[in-house]
Amino acid sequence: MSQLSHPDTWLDRYGNTLYRHALLRLNNPALAEEMVQETFLAALQARSSFAGKSSEKSWLIGILKHKIVDHLRKVSREQTADYRGYLEDLPAQNFDELGRWRIDISAWSDPDRALQGEQLRKVLEMCLSRLPERFYHMFILKEIDGLKSTEICKILNISTTNNLWVMLSRTRMQLRRCLDIHWFNKK
Repeated sequence: MSQLSHPDTWLDRYGNTLYRHALLRLNNPALAEEMVQETFLAALQARSSFAGKSSEKSWLIGILKHKIVDHLRKVSREQTADYRGYLEDLPAQNFDELGRWRIDISAWSDPDRALQGEQLRKVLEMCLSRLPERFYHMFILKEIDGLKSTEICKILNISTTNNLWVMLSRTRMQLRRCLDIHWFNKK
């Protein structure tokens, strides 16, 4: 059974890990810092309920994940953005009149080699940062955190899973296009 270390050591031991985790999911440095602070406060208040079934780090990351999901739920209830223009233009940009890809997707044939570099990670982060906030969160929740579609719909206040899948499909196309321009076909 695992025991908690003294709270004074948490920031030094886990601060960077928690911050990177939050930053990837929120794409907002100030908000990531705020979520880490809220995580430490919640952990301090819940110290007595720590059962020791996981590591201290896993426990803190779990608290952080809940804080992020709560934040996204709140923001999604408050936002009423219109993304129709963003969504409607994407298919036409990627396919020709016969429905074939406009880009050379053969460059994607060896993803293991392509994924090895730090440069690709930076390009992917840049491409993700260009997405509208809601689409960014949707993609991260699905592809990075592996949440189920129904959970994402609840968190982001999306009416149906069909709507989610349409938005995710178009988000993936946008990311593919951005990666093709800035990574695979970069001369």
